[in-house]
Amino acid sequence: MMLPARLTSQIILNTWRLRHHGTCYSNLPSLSSNYLNNQRKTTASTHHPENSPQSWLLNPPTRLDATRKRLFSLSAAGIVNSAPAPMKPYLRLMRLDKPIGTWLLYLPCTWSIGLAADPGCLPHLGMLTLFGTGALLMRGAGCTINDMWDKDFDKKVARTATRPIAAGEITQMQALVFLGGQLSLALGVLLCLNYYSIALGAASLSLVVTYPLMKRITYWPQLVLGLTFNWGALLGWSAVIGSCEWSVCLPLYFSGVMWTLIYDTIYAHQDKDDDIRVGVKSTALRFQEQTKPWLSGFMVAMMSGLIVAGVNAEQTLPYYATLSAVAIHLTHQVRVYLIYCVLTF
Repeated sequence: MMLPARLTSQIILNTWRLRHHGTCYSNLPSLSSNYLNNQRKTTASTHHPENSPQSWLLNPPTRLDATRKRLFSLSAAGIVNSAPAPMKPYLRLMRLDKPIGTWLLYLPCTWSIGLAADPGCLPHLGMLTLFGTGALLMRGAGCTINDMWDKDFDKKVARTATRPIAAGEITQMQALVFLGGQLSLALGVLLCLNYYSIALGAASLSLVVTYPLMKRITYWPQLVLGLTFNWGALLGWSAVIGSCEWSVCLPLYFSGVMWTLIYDTIYAHQDKDDDIRVGVKSTALRFQEQTKPWLSGFMVAMMSGLIVAGVNAEQTLPYYATLSAVAIHLTHQVRVYLIYCVLTF
């Protein structure tokens, strides 16, 4: 006797699901025979659909869904979604559910800490941990400041209308208190460094506060973002060595700024229509159809700065091999992702 085509396909589909999620049931091989026996013993009119093999196959046990939820909860978004309800708006305000910004702030720090390491030695693990904590806190503080400045703009843009302040989940005063807490913790991290680095780190606060205003004033807010986000390229070296070696730190900082201009200009293309409507500026609006040549120039400038930094830091072949991979990736970004953003948005 042949199984119905629909049931056969569902058996195959759920077998794949079980393998994919690493869950096996001992009675799976007997599903076909169980189905045949039940068909012989019962009729369609008396067979309750909830007890049928078809029902089991079409609606697999909840263990698979539970597995998916457990895996999802390990992500940043899953952690935020699992948090107590009163905490969720604050975690979303600091963008804890979107960690890419924290990585973009943290990576220039790791470049600098890595270059400052003694020849043949790994980067200082304690410094990497300290700067990772600082990046998380300062990125959160920056997002809070940004949302406080942009509350009225955010309400008019679909992508940002659900942000906690714009949506009314958090008041301006609550956001201000939360900002004070984040900055206090970040200060605690900064005070773990030497005096030179404490002064250097404190100097970046003016950029953090004023960056959100730049989109109202200039078509180059991405440049100011680059100056802000890549401050760690200066701070990481001074934290390890005790002061900045400007022949290394300045080219590294410059390269980070060029990198920010590349990725944030591509990102800004998705908001062009909304930016025009609400009256804010960006490099995407400044460059328009000439974006690709501009980004190519930024890429060349970035790679040149990294080469100069490597030469002055007396780096060897592995460093330059890594730069080659970076150059290939950036070229791919400029050629492919930019075209996608322009055509899509």
